[in-house]
Amino acid sequence: MISAKAITLPSGKELRASLARDGFVRISAAFTQDDVARFKTAAKHAAERARKGDWQYVRTVPKQFPPWSANDALKEGVWGVQHLLHPSMSDKDRTVFAESYFHSTMITTVTSLLQCTQGDLVMELYNMLIRPPKDFALRWHRDDIGPDISPESELARLEEPMVHAQWNLALYPDSSLVVIPGSHARPRTDRERNADPYETELPGQIHVKMEPGDIVFYNNNILHRGVYDSKAGERLTLHGTMGMKGTDPSRARNILQHGIGGWAADCDFDGLESDMARLARDMQARLITLGVGKGVGFSQSD
Repeated sequence: MISAKAITLPSGKELRASLARDGFVRISAAFTQDDVARFKTAAKHAAERARKGDWQYVRTVPKQFPPWSANDALKEGVWGVQHLLHPSMSDKDRTVFAESYFHSTMITTVTSLLQCTQGDLVMELYNMLIRPPKDFALRWHRDDIGPDISPESELARLEEPMVHAQWNLALYPDSSLVVIPGSHARPRTDRERNADPYETELPGQIHVKMEPGDIVFYNNNILHRGVYDSKAGERLTLHGTMGMKGTDPSRARNILQHGIGGWAADCDFDGLESDMARLARDMQARLITLGVGKGVGFSQSD
């Protein structure tokens, strides 16, 4: 079971101010080390299955965006494990992942950031980012805004209200996420727009350094990339999103393109304690209303 030890979180005002200013906010030691140890055990099991080719829902090297093919897992290696709440995950590990996803720390932080209630929340994606077998980097990108958009259209998209929260929860030290603070609130500069997609140094960029138990919430349209050093030690970073009900079709596409709509109705939360299970099922029901995702297309392509 999850730890009963209380964690002191920053106030909602502090969280929102940091996210609005920088495009991300890091919460240190958001989980106890006992919780981190439990999450890590389940994460190791899932990563081992993915690396052995025993889990079909993976992100494969060198492909950045969906769809990914499990056929490439053994040949090229994997850098991510998809669908941690899938019915095919072992019951014990799925319950641990669900406890981390629906944990009061997550729910309190997300409702504070989005200024909504628990009754507004929608279950979305829960994945894991892992160490690939060879060095690998993602290009500079915004998750749901393509690179060929005009500055005027880019700004209009960036000014749309935030309708979901996205986070990384580190189980090992992790500095793979590279961001340009403040870039979530402005169009790209000429330097950024004309840079090589894999440019190693752009003005203002920082590596977000995380220790086990830290969470970074970030605006998914901040200008960012991932840089994965295969020799830097293990990486197991839980990567999730939660949304709000009543959002536009583009958000549904961004979530359903990963295939979650095909199994969401079969997701089982019987292993959770009663209040958490009730919350999980309510959020699951709101996801199911989005549809199964057939024919929604993809937000971006490699």
